[in-house]
Amino acid sequence: MEITAKTAKQLRLTEEEFELIKQKLGRTPNFTELCAFSGMWSEHCSYKNSIKWLKTLPRSGGKMLVAAGEENAGLMDMGNGFGVVFKIESHNHPSAIEPFQGAATGVGGIQRDIFTMGARPIASLNSLRFGNLNDKKTQRLLAGVVNGIGHYGNCFGVPTVGGEVYFEDCYHTNPLVNAMSVGIVKVGKTISATAEGVGNPVFFVGSATGKDGIGGASFASADITAESAEELPAVQVGDPFQEKKLLEACLEVIETGAVVGMQDMGAAGIICSTAEMSAKGGVGMRIDLDKVPTRQHNMKAWELLLSESQERMLIVVEKGKEEAVLKVFEKWDLSASNIGEVTGDGLLKFYMHGELEAEIPAYELVLGGGAPVYEREYKEPKYLSRIADFKISDVDDVTDLKSVAEQLIQIPNIASKRWVYTQYDSMVGAANASTNNPSDAAVVLAKGTGKALAVTVDCNSRYVHADPYKGGMIAVAEAARNIVCTGGEPLGVTNCLNFGNPYDPEVYYQFVKAVTGMGDACRKFNTPVTGGNVSFYNQNPEGPVYPTPTIGMVGVIENLNNRMTMDFKEAGDVILLIGEQKNCIGSSEYLHKVKGVELSPAPMFDLEEEYNLQQSVASLISHKLIKSAHDISEGGLAITLLEKGFNRKLGFEVNAKTDLRSDAFWFGEAQSRVVVTCGKDHVEKIKATGVGVTQLGTVTNGAIKVNGESWGSISDWKNKYDTAIEKYLN
Repeated sequence: MEITAKTAKQLRLTEEEFELIKQKLGRTPNFTELCAFSGMWSEHCSYKNSIKWLKTLPRSGGKMLVAAGEENAGLMDMGNGFGVVFKIESHNHPSAIEPFQGAATGVGGIQRDIFTMGARPIASLNSLRFGNLNDKKTQRLLAGVVNGIGHYGNCFGVPTVGGEVYFEDCYHTNPLVNAMSVGIVKVGKTISATAEGVGNPVFFVGSATGKDGIGGASFASADITAESAEELPAVQVGDPFQEKKLLEACLEVIETGAVVGMQDMGAAGIICSTAEMSAKGGVGMRIDLDKVPTRQHNMKAWELLLSESQERMLIVVEKGKEEAVLKVFEKWDLSASNIGEVTGDGLLKFYMHGELEAEIPAYELVLGGGAPVYEREYKEPKYLSRIADFKISDVDDVTDLKSVAEQLIQIPNIASKRWVYTQYDSMVGAANASTNNPSDAAVVLAKGTGKALAVTVDCNSRYVHADPYKGGMIAVAEAARNIVCTGGEPLGVTNCLNFGNPYDPEVYYQFVKAVTGMGDACRKFNTPVTGGNVSFYNQNPEGPVYPTPTIGMVGVIENLNNRMTMDFKEAGDVILLIGEQKNCIGSSEYLHKVKGVELSPAPMFDLEEEYNLQQSVASLISHKLIKSAHDISEGGLAITLLEKGFNRKLGFEVNAKTDLRSDAFWFGEAQSRVVVTCGKDHVEKIKATGVGVTQLGTVTNGAIKVNGESWGSISDWKNKYDTAIEKYLN
């Protein structure tokens, strides 16, 4: 067939990119070669519209053991000779089309990023966004995604220990499914995704290749349209039991000493793993595609290159040690096929039955090599001027606190996600320490290290929509605050940046400002960005989703005696607020859901104030002055107090003496505030620490009283909280 700019356009390449490919090859590519460029130069693989700004993030320093983007996942030193490996990625578009498999394979893919480095996954988290929960489509997507995550994670055998779920109208067509995995490895025992050693054999291991997922990387780099439903081949099909065997086989084969380099076949499949491993090692590969195990007959070369069938790895083996590798995979009843060898010319040469199908310089395909880099135009979105016009005085203050609190506790963004998390196995591996002892971040015992990890995913996308720069900072700050309130020290960040179409200047403004805010906050907290994922083209027919830069953060708890939980401990304890109350209701659940105000400023936030607060809370924990800590977030102070009471069914009696508006005091979401409890003998010591401390009241045996008004019992409120989402779904 004749290859033209029209062919390139059908493969989602621009005319300019087609001309650039011809220039790099010195000729017109054939169809197989053009498909390879289409996959590798897609936004999903090349980050061509984002890498300029991603490079502004702090990508080294702290306790990093590899620089950002060097390997499949981030690696940080957690002490005692161990490293923590972690990463978050999106599977948004596949989940919008086929929610069960889309979410399931997202979970499987992120686990492979962890164990391909030689680490054993010990925890999973997820961040999910859906449309209005009253909508039948939203209910179907929610059920499918949760079922998919639970099915794959439960069968694979890694506990799901934490996450978040939000519901906003803007995610109606395009839900967000972000999956995070965390693993541990002995320092010095990691495997690099690098091909080295001319003549070393290249092995394809794991599941056979089919036509599922072909073009998945390109599919994830375009808007979802009505026609997307016809693109089901772009959604992969997963087998968690096969992946469990692959995990054990890969960790075992590393111990043989035969592995030179290893990479999972994720986005763009074989072409991606061969290109990235070769480019990184400055080598090439000769690959015989007819030696790739397939589960469908007569697959063409381009189909084999672009298939994203799951549970597959590419391994470069030291020549002469092939037998050791084959024995391991035979033991685990997994396919292992020698499909080629490493060459020294930097070229990827793909053959079918002895016929050369494609010849491409590896360097020209990859991010950091020949893949294009664009600097997109951006301009301030028009809606921000409407936000600037917001006046708090235009909103009537509340008169019935209890009634508003009852509404808030049952809003899906705030209510218990019990319906979701009970479908996940949170106890497999017996390392999850959070099940009966809730804290602001999940706590996972890192067996063999003498330490625990505190892990969290956070982003309030309405804050980012209201102020992309400040919202980006808040996402990082809240993640760090959650880890600090758990008794941990924040180590580093992985991010999943979910935005609309980058060719829209207003969307690109959101992206640029959010990344800038994230970078400034990460530098302040000394939490470098280890890597992550950019997901553009998250659009509805009505416009883009809220800008959603999801932050995955890992912290270390050096001494488990310093582990802190969020819940009230016993009646008579004193309730204190650490941090300054502010006359702020901007972007709160109260203002948006109860008052119906769509556009308002982001909550008040100051980076220096936040840093000082976290230092103070960490000091209170280390000096054993407090019994519990829980930060104020969605729903404000009232919801924080209720959440603190649920675990042990303890109530509270509080009295507010304030000059602030009642709604701001009780339901505002101004940042940098934490509610703690302590024994009566520690109150004055805490007040003497120099941070803003407000004494709110005391813990009770279950009764709730606010400003002298009875709010009933904590059990009644917990029932409302626990059953709200189930009532929507029923």
